[in-house]
Amino acid sequence: MIFKFKQITIYFFFFFTALTASFTLFSQEVISAEENYARNRPGVVKVQTEFSANVYVNKVQMNQRLFQSLVDSVKKLDTTGLILKPKEKLDIVLRVLYNAPFRYFSGTTEYLQQAHRIISTGTGFFISGDGYLVTNCHVIDRDSLFVRKQFILSTFQDVTDANIKALEQSWEVDLNEEQRNLLFSTYNAIYSQVSTMFLFDLQKKIYIEYREDREDSGSSIVTKPARVILKGKPMPGKDIALLKIDSSTNLPSLLLSKEPMAQVGSQLYVYGYPGFVASNSFLAPDAVIEPTLTTGIISSIKKSIGGWPVIQTDATISYGSSGGPVCNRQGEVIGLATFGSLGQGNAELASGFNFAIPVTFVQNFIDSAKVKISTSEATELFNEGLDMYYKEYYRNALDKFQHVKKRNAAYPLLNLYIQNSEDRIGAGADKQSILLRLIVLFGLGLVAFFIIYKTYPKIKALYESYSSSK
Repeated sequence: MIFKFKQITIYFFFFFTALTASFTLFSQEVISAEENYARNRPGVVKVQTEFSANVYVNKVQMNQRLFQSLVDSVKKLDTTGLILKPKEKLDIVLRVLYNAPFRYFSGTTEYLQQAHRIISTGTGFFISGDGYLVTNCHVIDRDSLFVRKQFILSTFQDVTDANIKALEQSWEVDLNEEQRNLLFSTYNAIYSQVSTMFLFDLQKKIYIEYREDREDSGSSIVTKPARVILKGKPMPGKDIALLKIDSSTNLPSLLLSKEPMAQVGSQLYVYGYPGFVASNSFLAPDAVIEPTLTTGIISSIKKSIGGWPVIQTDATISYGSSGGPVCNRQGEVIGLATFGSLGQGNAELASGFNFAIPVTFVQNFIDSAKVKISTSEATELFNEGLDMYYKEYYRNALDKFQHVKKRNAAYPLLNLYIQNSEDRIGAGADKQSILLRLIVLFGLGLVAFFIIYKTYPKIKALYESYSSSK
């Protein structure tokens, strides 16, 4: 009988141990969208490629004789000022300039020189605690046609603004928005026809921007130069680039999925810095460093013209989000947001038809660079703390977060979760560990079983004695 009791005890122990392990394993398979963002947001960064050059532009001059003749003729339309107001006379002048710009403006042999720069932005994410990160090649390696076009547009904007300001001062007027736009269009026509532009001393620098916590519980934006470790080629090539910043060993990083290919229909999460958000004038300047999270499903697995697979998704991805991580429901990276589809008849991206490079190609690319990546202790502890936090075990979570602080006090979002954990512990919202509860229940079960086992013969004898006496 003692032998059987030991066997039953062992069976109970293994049953509860297996039950606990199964529950823990199951609970880690899928995390909420909120936890997905909390885990991965710290390691998502903005990638900025800065092009600088000395720009030479042909000066444009106005034919003052013809222009004065135009002004005088408009004044003669109403010498009393009762029919045409000054604004209406100015409108007539600007309209004539717009309709016949080359009659009143011409190019010169003189050049205007100025130092100028343009910035191209995209998204990337850390893959190791010591500063390695991944993005798209086209984010850092713009073609010469794109660079020249951006310099032309940017320089033209500056030169035109200066010309309009000079005209306002000489005319002693303040142009309204409609008048400025009309004059801007006039200069646009002129410069596109009679002015040339040359670039000298073109240089390129790559910077990474990300957020860090401060000691005062606030946050700050960190900007660091990055160097290229290895890069592929923009689509239709392997549009991947591996960068490195000089840093400590405990930066936040994202985990790469070990699955060879994601499945159609699976839910996914995309992180990035869409240009539409960055250019929104109603947002605070420091708000643009917060990555945007969009979600969707894997719509299909297509084959690129290079012969390798790409992931199609209906998640919203736009300019500026290139190079961002595409994550599964476990919070792991399954792809690299890379390109979209243009709508028919325009240059706008068609919503819901976007593509990502599978993570297997990213991993192969990292391996070919002979770079060994590893998750930092801070990231592992932070993720463990989040796992406990979202299961409402705030004491255990706080302990993990405090260990993160010892390794990287500037870890993004760390102060927020430390404060939230302390507040919820103070409010009595902390749950007892599930494992501890199972152990207690198991111990009580053993005690009850042992009591019943020991007292059962006596109870049985008393019952039989009572029955026979009747």
